[in-house]
Amino acid sequence: MSHARNTSLPTRTLAVGDVHHIDLPVRWGDMDAMGHLNNTLYFRLMEEARMQIFYSARTQVAAHTGPILAHASCDFLRPVVYPAMVRVIHRVAAIGRASLTMDLLLTPPDDQGTPYASGRNVLVWMDYQANRSEPWPPALLQHFGTLMLPAPQEG
Repeated sequence: MSHARNTSLPTRTLAVGDVHHIDLPVRWGDMDAMGHLNNTLYFRLMEEARMQIFYSARTQVAAHTGPILAHASCDFLRPVVYPAMVRVIHRVAAIGRASLTMDLLLTPPDDQGTPYASGRNVLVWMDYQANRSEPWPPALLQHFGTLMLPAPQEG
């Protein structure tokens, strides 16, 4: 289950530290010969969670613009074995003019112990026709800000 859009909060712009999570199932066919989640599937889980964020935002943008994945990394910390649910947590690490850096954790939904994996994604907003980056649409950053949980306040 992902965070539902919180309509009781005023519209806010995405900020560093904001968090989104979604729980995704592991399928039997996702296992490798060793009985572990195949290493490529960690990236698929990250991708699915990322796409849930974008599709939940439901913002109209020009047809010739959109995000590209400029960087994806994953550190494998412990194996995932079937049956399992994996919580994919995105935390906004940096917001640039045209880039958005997200740190990721893949964990069991009910366990605060060692994560399965950690990673990083860098997304860049692009004009596909001109083949160059463009600033993130402010309306999209506002939708993301409403969709994601604000960074915890220290104090």
